[in-house]
Amino acid sequence: MLTALIIDDEAPSRDELKALLESATDIDILGECANAIEGLASIHRLRPDVVFLDIQMPRISGLEMVGMIDPAAMPRIVFVTAYDEHALKAFEEHATDYLLKPIDPQRLARTLDWLREGKPQACRPPASDTVIRQIPCLARNRILLIPLDEVDYVHTDLCGTRVVAADRHGNTDLTLKLLQERTPLLRCHRQYLVNPSRIAEIELHDNGGGEIVMRNGLRVPVSRRHLREIKDQLFIA
Repeated sequence: MLTALIIDDEAPSRDELKALLESATDIDILGECANAIEGLASIHRLRPDVVFLDIQMPRISGLEMVGMIDPAAMPRIVFVTAYDEHALKAFEEHATDYLLKPIDPQRLARTLDWLREGKPQACRPPASDTVIRQIPCLARNRILLIPLDEVDYVHTDLCGTRVVAADRHGNTDLTLKLLQERTPLLRCHRQYLVNPSRIAEIELHDNGGGEIVMRNGLRVPVSRRHLREIKDQLFIA
């Protein structure tokens, strides 16, 4: 049994694909998502075998979304698009396959056969130089897309991964490890990443650690282990 997730901002397209997939007795549809933020949360929570992902979605495209998936949770990706010119790009982003809208049932059947046979295998994560330019967050029943240059710091707590900006904050499904690899944010503590462009000063403590003071007065801890790295990144002797 293959588990599947459908991510598409257009309800008619989701309904069409769902109806086609339901005709296959060995496909278990775990859910449907209308945008990339819902999709990321569902992928990390449900761990589907395959995701049928629309390329053209507002604010965060399907291609961008792939770069935000935790590599440990990376499913096989089948891109769905109405534009043929995106097909080659989809394969460059490590897609398993692609389908053109409107979906041809015979073409979908061939894709499902490949998936059942395990050819190709689960997608490789995008290269580590893939840059995330905005961080998707949820905050009080709102969806936030916080541009990276507005972020002060990101940290983990009992509620998950929290993004703190000058005038807003929210929780994200992106991990600290992923953000450290694909953004300019610097590790300053086991539980913290900081935006170097928003640092005002570093206060040094007698124990070898310190505190970073952001331009807006927010304070972020610096562990002794990471202080030297931070100073090197900021060209401090």
